[in-house]
Amino acid sequence: MRVLGVDPGLTRCGVGVVEGVAGRPLTMLGVGVVRTTPEDDIGVRLVGIERGIEEWLDRFSPELVAVERVFSQHNVRTVMGTAQASAVAMLCASRRGIPVALHTPSEVKAAVTGSGRADKAQVGAMVTRLLRLSAPPKPADAADALALAICHIWRAPAQNRLQQAVAQNRLQQAAARQAAAVKGRTR
Repeated sequence: MRVLGVDPGLTRCGVGVVEGVAGRPLTMLGVGVVRTTPEDDIGVRLVGIERGIEEWLDRFSPELVAVERVFSQHNVRTVMGTAQASAVAMLCASRRGIPVALHTPSEVKAAVTGSGRADKAQVGAMVTRLLRLSAPPKPADAADALALAICHIWRAPAQNRLQQAVAQNRLQQAAARQAAAVKGRTR
């Protein structure tokens, strides 16, 4: 599985591509940051992020895009910028028919480090170790993007089994309702 991880941000939008499957060594295919200038209008900045994400999609052809789920912070301005950058990444992927998965920061930290409260240095160190890199990717946004991709690759099999179980349960419930309705009509 090839996953593009996106750590959304207006000034620095981390991007990283990881390939592999759960239980096997993973490979980093690329890592970087899409940057915009804070002095530019918001529309210009969002177009810049779109162009950057589109370039990564063209270059690496991921099977899935994993985006950090926006969470509430005290700084509304930061949340808005993060949400807008996140929406651009989801739009770019969806326009191409590429599935999008959202992961919370604590979910990503727990998957990569074992602790949902890990700091940026711990995440960077584990990403370095897991991908067998010589040094942590810089800036931290880039390491976070790789962590998102790793998280998704590792969690996708369990999530898929859970989704299949839920779908199977819904089918069984629908069949039971239909059988009950037919039985009620034949009385």
